[in-house]
Amino acid sequence: MTRGILLFAHGSRDARWREPIEAVARRIQAEDATIHVACAYLELVAPDLPTAARTIIARGARSIRVVPLFLGMGKHVREDLPQLLADLRRANPLVDFSLSTAVGEEPEVIDLLARVALKD
Repeated sequence: MTRGILLFAHGSRDARWREPIEAVARRIQAEDATIHVACAYLELVAPDLPTAARTIIARGARSIRVVPLFLGMGKHVREDLPQLLADLRRANPLVDFSLSTAVGEEPEVIDLLARVALKD
């Protein structure tokens, strides 16, 4: 089954804000060129989650993991994202969607943030 990853972030009017998000997408693609990767944003910038999902589904993704690039489980990840994911599942019944934990709650990210904070 062809895999896809949707990197889901909040969004900002400042185009520079997207640069780290898009850098993560490029890194994923460099690690595994067979995975279809797209960035999606909750608000203020395109593409939104349904549009990004359509893009990678059109490229052949049939198993898509949504990765919230949020530091914690705030309202957007706890309430808004599950509703968006339910809508995606209804609109694309032949695609297997899964949802990752907010990246900021992953032990590796917590360790990395602590190391960055401790740098001189």
